[in-house]
Amino acid sequence: MSLALQMPAHRTWRRFTPGQRLARFAVYLAIVTAVVVSIQTIEVIPEFMLDAPEQMADLLKRMWPLAFAYYPKGVHEALVETLHIATLGTVMAVVMAFPVGLMAARNMTHSRIINTIAKLLLISSRSVNSLVWALLFVAVFGPGALAGTLAIAFRSVGFIGKLIGEAVEEANAGTIDALHATGAPWLSVLTKGYWPQIQPAFWSVVLFRWDINVRESAVLGLVGAGGIGMALDTSMNLFQWDRVAMVLVAIFAVVIVAEIAVTFIRKKIM
Repeated sequence: MSLALQMPAHRTWRRFTPGQRLARFAVYLAIVTAVVVSIQTIEVIPEFMLDAPEQMADLLKRMWPLAFAYYPKGVHEALVETLHIATLGTVMAVVMAFPVGLMAARNMTHSRIINTIAKLLLISSRSVNSLVWALLFVAVFGPGALAGTLAIAFRSVGFIGKLIGEAVEEANAGTIDALHATGAPWLSVLTKGYWPQIQPAFWSVVLFRWDINVRESAVLGLVGAGGIGMALDTSMNLFQWDRVAMVLVAIFAVVIVAEIAVTFIRKKIM
């Protein structure tokens, strides 16, 4: 037998198979195509792009110095109202989302119809932006903090309920089966079996959602749903850019404080 027949055929190592390379090329092509079509659709005007730095510099000059005298009479009360909207909206969302989340959990609710309805409710809540909810409630209840609170609540139901449902589904079945074996009622199974396991996730979700709601409630006033956004909208409509800067700084400060508070509370209770 010759030496050529004894030597194995030379193979070249490749990271991806031909099918994988083709799939990656198709994905890259789709991304490039989407970007090109999007740029054509939004109709970017080059003249405005070139003029943007000059306009931004002019706007920043008008914003300085900040109108600190405007804070006590025009910003403080609206800022407190924004925090109230975020807090009350989050509490209302938890009250509504907890039972819906339990119904959406497959190991908690064995009825496929109820499970499907609960998931549809959670999806419908998440699919509608908070500004759209605010516009709807402003049309029903009129401008004010009530519309903003309901918008925050209904927007948050889907987020909180989905994560609670997933936490329930991931609970250890051993404790649950033991409680069922002893004949424990449904409420005892929930409070003694599921709740100790999902409690850390529950408080984490609630605090995280409140943090998000503080940010979202700051802009709901742009559509008349109360809070600091109304003061921002008024100042912008009157071209009072020093007041606009004051409002923006106040919003930024509240967001930072909320982030610090959430981090501190999580360390204390978890």
